[in-house]
Amino acid sequence: MTEASSRPTGVLGKLDELVAQHTELCTRLEDPAVLSDHNAVRELSIKRAAIEPVVADYKRYREMIAEAAELREVIAAGQDPELIEMARADLPRVVADAAELLERVKGRLVTAEDRQVGSVMLEVRAGTGGDEAGLWAADLLNMYEKYAASRGWSFETLDMSADDGMGGVRHAVVNVRGAGVWAELAFEAGVHSVKRVPVTESQGRIHTSTATVAVLPEPEEVDVRIDWDHDVEEHVTTSQGPGGQNVNKVATAVQLIHKPTGLIVKMQESKSQHQNREKARRLLLARLYEIERKRQTDERSAERRGQIGTGGRSEKIRVYRYQEGIVVDQRLGEKFNKDKVLGGELGPMIEALIEQETARRLAAL
Repeated sequence: MTEASSRPTGVLGKLDELVAQHTELCTRLEDPAVLSDHNAVRELSIKRAAIEPVVADYKRYREMIAEAAELREVIAAGQDPELIEMARADLPRVVADAAELLERVKGRLVTAEDRQVGSVMLEVRAGTGGDEAGLWAADLLNMYEKYAASRGWSFETLDMSADDGMGGVRHAVVNVRGAGVWAELAFEAGVHSVKRVPVTESQGRIHTSTATVAVLPEPEEVDVRIDWDHDVEEHVTTSQGPGGQNVNKVATAVQLIHKPTGLIVKMQESKSQHQNREKARRLLLARLYEIERKRQTDERSAERRGQIGTGGRSEKIRVYRYQEGIVVDQRLGEKFNKDKVLGGELGPMIEALIEQETARRLAAL
């Protein structure tokens, strides 16, 4: 059996589609109408950069397959003994290199779609543990902000509900933008548990507190369609601070209710009603997109996603143990340095999770 007949045609079909997509993106990025739109250029550039390594390796793979075919033709022709000997010597190397390259291409292929998503909504919510849970949510938010800075991503707070007095966070929504942001931060969705002595504990006892994290890919407008006039009910009120007091007397807070699903989104971080409305619409789009994405995933496969988990906010994914100075990720079963992780050095952990998920997806091909 030759390489051509033994190659996984489903994978090659997806790779051919990726090459066509890359060509289209290059064409669009040369369009003067697109070049005049800064946001469009950024989004298209992120998508192109995400698939460029895959496309380059796949093109090199196709060159190797063509080279192997030429070597076989030389051997089959049987005309020049010297050329035949050289071809027989080169053929095993070319075939082996092509097979190795294809495996690398497949690994990049299964994460290419994730890497094209350049914007996510990151939600952090205090869980069990009272005031300590709010402080823990604030620590996680700070960790993500440091990691985003190290990756060169933008980190924009869209909505924040702070604790009164303790300096903690009850709930926060942040927009994180940059290359690879969804491929990396998607693994953070779930319950983060901390074991430490709270600042409010006078007897030095260790408490367990939790915070939940949700990571939603922010869709392009073409991905989710909403009839804003008929499907969405909007209420404008004054912003509310800790304890329920009015932050200002001007009605700037915007609450959106998506009537078909019952989803409710409220934004009050900005002093501008227009900005709060725009942010609320973006978050509503992201949540509806996540519902549709989950439905499609469930239709494709009813199986659990193995050790990586579902990424649901009810699933405990990580424990931060202060006394031992370690962080244990439940999906990996590995220990990481607590101070480094909370200082924003999430890279080694995320790389291990990506490697594990890539192996799982490759096994499912």
